[in-house]
Amino acid sequence: MFINLSGVSNTEGKVVEMAMEPELTEVKNRMGTFSVVEKKPVRWKLSNTGCDHVCVEAEGFICLMVPCDRCLDDVTVKIPVHFTQELNLAQSAEDRQEALDEADYLEGYQLDAEKLLYHEILMNWPAKILCKPDCKGICRKCGQNLNEGMCDCDQQEYDPRMAAIKDIFNGTVKEV
Repeated sequence: MFINLSGVSNTEGKVVEMAMEPELTEVKNRMGTFSVVEKKPVRWKLSNTGCDHVCVEAEGFICLMVPCDRCLDDVTVKIPVHFTQELNLAQSAEDRQEALDEADYLEGYQLDAEKLLYHEILMNWPAKILCKPDCKGICRKCGQNLNEGMCDCDQQEYDPRMAAIKDIFNGTVKEV
């Protein structure tokens, strides 16, 4: 989904508003690939601020299916998209790279709105995703979802530094 900025950039003070539904069907990051389960049209506002500068504003949201960080059940996560980005259309790709601006979503007067939206989703990714605030997670030994019920595993936590003493009491000390 590309937006041609030449219509906005040639008239100082010009404002163009539009709504476009994202074409994203999935989001990939280092944690995996997540399906888009709901998307609404994103409202875009493009404003010419003078001298080949365009202010891009976007607002909307996208819902993804992501596993809970504790129990691994699928959770629908609503990620808000609300940002303002100032673009300098006079700046070349080399100048942007030299200024450490990673604006790979802009080529000449063509704005790759999908790529910009993708970057913003990754920037707004929640630090922790839980199915509910008091999620109990899974058993470390058998993998039972503890939200559905307790398992028969020994839940007592042992200090690993005391493992040698535990072996003495259990009679499993090896002769050297």
